[in-house]
Amino acid sequence: MSELETMRRSALAGFHGGSSAVSLTVAPNAARASLRAYPDAVDALSSALGVALPTKPKGSATGSGIIALWLGPDEWLLVGPEGTDFVALAAKADVFHAAVDISHRNIAIMVSGPGARVAVNSACPHDLTEASFPIGACSRTVFGKMEIVLYRESAETYRVECWRSFADYCFGMLAEGAHDAAL
Repeated sequence: MSELETMRRSALAGFHGGSSAVSLTVAPNAARASLRAYPDAVDALSSALGVALPTKPKGSATGSGIIALWLGPDEWLLVGPEGTDFVALAAKADVFHAAVDISHRNIAIMVSGPGARVAVNSACPHDLTEASFPIGACSRTVFGKMEIVLYRESAETYRVECWRSFADYCFGMLAEGAHDAAL
C-alpha cells in the first residue's frame, strides 16, 4: 500500500485578470493561522514565531518569512510559507493563547498596479488614501458582501485575503474594479 499525499488545489486555479491599470494574481498557497492572546503573552509569542506581533490598530509586521496582521487588541492573522506550523511555533512560547490553523480556509488575491486602490475601493468602503491606509496597514473589512482581510504591501499592491468559498466572487468583483480603474 502506498502513502497518499494530500495536495491543496487553489480555489482559483487558472484564474487571471486585470486591466491596463491593474494586475490580479492568485497568491501562492500559504500557511495561515488565527492567533488570539492577551497582551502579556505578546512578547513570548513574538519570540517563538520569529516576528514581532503588532499591537497597534492597522499594524502589520514581517519577519522570518511571516506576515503578522493585527485584527484586534488580542487577535492576529499569521501568513507564512506553505508548511509553516504556526500552532507548534506558538506552543513553544509556553503562554496562554489560542492558535488555529486556517491554511485551507483562506486564499489571497494580489491586486497591483497604478489602479489597485480604485479596483479595491470599487466594492470596499474603507478609506484607502495614503493618509488613512499607508503602506503596511491592514484591516478586517468588507468587499462586496463578504468579509476580507486587506493588507497594503506597497504603494500599488494590496493583498486581499478571503475565504475560499467566496474566492470566485471576490476575484470577479476585483476584475470588475480593475476594468473600472482602467477607464
